[in-house]
Amino acid sequence: MEVVTVTRLGARGEGVAQAQGGRVFVPYALPGESVRAQVEGERARLIEIMKPSADRIAPFCPYYGSCGGCAVQALAQEPYRRWKRELVVEALRRAGIEAQVEPLVEPLMDAHGEGRRRAVFHARFGEEGRRGLRVGFMQARAHTLVEIESCPILAPGMAGALAAVRAIAAALAPARKPLDMLVTSTLTGLDVDVRGCGSLRSALARKLVETAERLDLARLSNHGDILAQARAPQLRIGASLVEPPSGAFLQATQAGELALAKLVLEGVAGAGEVADLFAGIGTFALRIAAKAGVHAVDLEAGPLEALARAGGTTPGMAPITVEARDLFRRPLCGGELERFEAVVFDPPRAGAHGQAAALAASTIPRLVAVSCSPTSFARDAALLMAGGYRLERLVPIDQFRHSAHVELVAWFSKKRIARRRRPLLG
Repeated sequence: MEVVTVTRLGARGEGVAQAQGGRVFVPYALPGESVRAQVEGERARLIEIMKPSADRIAPFCPYYGSCGGCAVQALAQEPYRRWKRELVVEALRRAGIEAQVEPLVEPLMDAHGEGRRRAVFHARFGEEGRRGLRVGFMQARAHTLVEIESCPILAPGMAGALAAVRAIAAALAPARKPLDMLVTSTLTGLDVDVRGCGSLRSALARKLVETAERLDLARLSNHGDILAQARAPQLRIGASLVEPPSGAFLQATQAGELALAKLVLEGVAGAGEVADLFAGIGTFALRIAAKAGVHAVDLEAGPLEALARAGGTTPGMAPITVEARDLFRRPLCGGELERFEAVVFDPPRAGAHGQAAALAASTIPRLVAVSCSPTSFARDAALLMAGGYRLERLVPIDQFRHSAHVELVAWFSKKRIARRRRPLLG
């Protein structure tokens, strides 16, 4: 047991302090606090706050401190906002471009809205002689489940999510396998995808179908395979209604999607032909197509098919083409890019190193980057800037309030130099 003083918040929202054995990370401790902690290597468990920070506020959730969903509920709003913005600045600094662009990093934009419209819940079954079914979220950096009765950061449309997860897990109790369930609130009801139980015997599958009917779920799937569908799940994206495939990516909050989309649309305004890379179900493409032609590219065909159907049934849309392509192995490059006046790219957390390198070598006048990882964004931004692109604007967005996750939208520009024609040989 040691008493340590926290000097700053780390990238995971944990307090960083110097203990006898070196640097340690103390979850739920704040900068300036003296705390008593149980230290084990680089990890420490908060035992007692000896001297609280003036920025400490009362957390609003009874599970805070055990559930790993929220890291920093106890930090006051202004220092919280500064910390999240600094996560972006620090990532740029590590990539060697902070001095050039730090003044362009705008204040953190809140995009929590009414809360999360999708979440992954976990269900676990106790062994003989132990507690039975437990449903909830995991502890931070641990495989320990924290059983919960409610979650205050969920959107109203997720009100029945926990009850649905418990009922589905109870139906699967004979299998006694660890379960993870992705629950999404849609316009037509809850969409649930069960993972972890593998293929199901017919009796268990029938029981799940009965459970879905009793819960009035829009859709219930097992590892993406539909078991029951009372109504096709629908999402509104711009003027379009999209029916996403099971498990398709979706921004966690409605407010977050709207904030990202607004900045993307402003960034490509006036372009006649736009490429949307890592397009998914069309979060940006379907909005862009209200004014410009779009070529949407993603790895999986299912989301692209949903995008194309939605675009094809929405009046007044510009042409949308889709292409299923692995942009990590085969990025768009060279002449494939030059027909576009703007490109939007929104890669997974790992970033888009190969695609960013191809974009850096292009002459596309405008690029809009969307990212959920400041670290991978900073690496990709360094490539673009080395290729002659200028960073015009960078907006950090707080869709995952109280967590260490921060998203961002960045605009890049490059002057397109007309290629000189070779003189005809006389």
